[in-house]
Amino acid sequence: MFPRLAEHYRSVVQDLVMSLEALATSLKTTGITASCYSCGDGRDGHGASFVADLGDGHMVRFLVSDFGISWVESRNGRELVKLEGAEAIQELQRMADLVQQGQWLKQESLASTS
Repeated sequence: MFPRLAEHYRSVVQDLVMSLEALATSLKTTGITASCYSCGDGRDGHGASFVADLGDGHMVRFLVSDFGISWVESRNGRELVKLEGAEAIQELQRMADLVQQGQWLKQESLASTS
């Protein structure tokens, strides 16, 4: 059972890495500075670091790896919100939904308005 669960988690990490890369590309098309750096060759599912600069010192960072998943939102270097696991993934989905709806720039603080 445990090897199957480990493989499933690696698959989730790999899917998240691909999604983060696509989200960074989408944000760039809206004029938001965003980057996604994958660990390894990008296909191995080891992880990625996603950062988006929303302006006025407001940044979000999403980290995914074999060790865990986290979302950190900060303003002027001060941490506003930190989420882990499923909550971090839900916040990432919320961000993607806002980008898709064209409402991204209207949001002040993503997690604080949930």
